Amino acid sequence: MRIALVAGEASGDRLGAGLIAELRQRFPDAEFAGVGGPLMKSARFQAWHASDELAVMGLAEVLRHLPRLLGLRRKLRQRLLAWRPDVFIGIDAPDFNLGLERKLHDAGIRTVHYVSPSVWAWREGRVAKVGRSADLVLCLFPMEPPIYARHSVNARFVGHPLADEFAIVPDTIAARRRLALPASGPVLAVLPGSRIGEIRRLLPVFLETAKRMTVRMPDLIVTIPAANAAGAAVIDELLEQFALDNVRRFDGRAHECLLAADVVLLASGTAALEAMLAKRPMVVAYRLSKLTYHLVMMLGLMKVNRYSLPNILANEPVVPELMQDDCTAENLMDALLHWLQNPAACAALQPRFAAIHQRLRLGASARAADAIAELLAGRATHAA
Repeated sequence: MRIALVAGEASGDRLGAGLIAELRQRFPDAEFAGVGGPLMKSARFQAWHASDELAVMGLAEVLRHLPRLLGLRRKLRQRLLAWRPDVFIGIDAPDFNLGLERKLHDAGIRTVHYVSPSVWAWREGRVAKVGRSADLVLCLFPMEPPIYARHSVNARFVGHPLADEFAIVPDTIAARRRLALPASGPVLAVLPGSRIGEIRRLLPVFLETAKRMTVRMPDLIVTIPAANAAGAAVIDELLEQFALDNVRRFDGRAHECLLAADVVLLASGTAALEAMLAKRPMVVAYRLSKLTYHLVMMLGLMKVNRYSLPNILANEPVVPELMQDDCTAENLMDALLHWLQNPAACAALQPRFAAIHQRLRLGASARAADAIAELLAGRATHAA
């Protein structure tokens, strides 16, 4: 059995590692190869390329990297066609993976797309493209399969692997102990994203926010987990400019930083889901490059007024979102202080976040592996 996977960036690497572990239980002698990160490598995955080579976000940014990405995809397609895997699994990175899946699918290779693009938020026309590219779509959120069903695309809700990693009731004291943080006193977790471009756009305003809050709250401790070594280097560079002596930067350990925090300031994306699973009050912020933002607005690509997963899953605004021009240090500080000064508002989030957590906590990696095994069994039956 040969199983190929292509995972983009740190979140895809984590999903891929969990999926490989489950697939090994069903196919003990299988070979795994493709594009992945350190977690997938630790699961005995042969990485032909590193997942961070695909970590590009935004229309303008993709255009700048397009020649390199197209060259990488062409070489990868040729190698995969020569290797002839029994199944190809594209994990997230739809702009890279869907085109690759289409070519492999047309060549007779079974294809799976793991993590649906945000078709409920923008560019719903991608549903048809996904259907032409993948034999099976594995969805992390319950609102996604009905959208695919309307277009006769085979999609299955498997739950979210991150929901399996977090306890329903968080243990803040234990997390602080593991990070050597004081048991009492305010802690702000800052998560500026994993991509270098994100960090450079967001962390300066996040650090300015932390600086202003420290004036108001001298005992404030700020934690910043770095998703990877490249991100850590940029974070350290920016920290030198702000000279904050109450910041503690960690290599990884994002989940512990979230659990240990009283409030979280983060980049919109997977981190917002993680903060919700940690049951933490949060402020969600984001800035696209000016060109990307202009193109998105001009072309009317955005379909929703809510951007962060907690608000989308709750179907109402339960946490503040400060995007583009609203993402200022003053606005961010005001929103963070609201949580810190209103314990009743923080307490009201807990049952809402817990209910969403339960809906997503289904043993996602195992369910995804089961669905892939069924797809392979169907192929074997058809071939027979």
